[in-house]
Amino acid sequence: MADKKKNQFNILRDDATTHGGYHTGTFNLSDLSSVLVDQDTAKIDLGLIHAKSRVERGIKFSPDEETAKDGKTYWIVWVSISRNEEGPYYAGVTACPMRINHETRQGWKNLAYHVNRMDDALKGKVKLDGLDEREKEALKKLLVTNDEAMWERSLAVQQALQ
Repeated sequence: MADKKKNQFNILRDDATTHGGYHTGTFNLSDLSSVLVDQDTAKIDLGLIHAKSRVERGIKFSPDEETAKDGKTYWIVWVSISRNEEGPYYAGVTACPMRINHETRQGWKNLAYHVNRMDDALKGKVKLDGLDEREKEALKKLLVTNDEAMWERSLAVQQALQ
């Protein structure tokens, strides 16, 4: 059993309260996973969901881009998983940037944009504009490595990462 690969992405649960019903306007974050893309490396980091990832700790964020103009750009990729008759697949995958200057401990991100991209991922949209080829390749490698069968069922994501 130690050899069995553990799925690191959260799987959608059967919950009718998301996007309709009594809890309209709230996110069901159990339906969402987050990936940090750092140039040619991508890894699952669920701390991103609450702005507590390794790279964000100790950083003061501002909505002013000039705050971290000399910083490093990272991409947060929101990933939702859905299920069809063939099994689970990567349904929504969206990316949004943040910039961090670790030397000055200052960062920039557009919180409203991040929330909207989270919502887009939960709704099954694929929006990866802004990622360069190296970043796309890193994300693709992570998604394939995590679960190749899910990747094979994720046609929209495959197209976006071509």
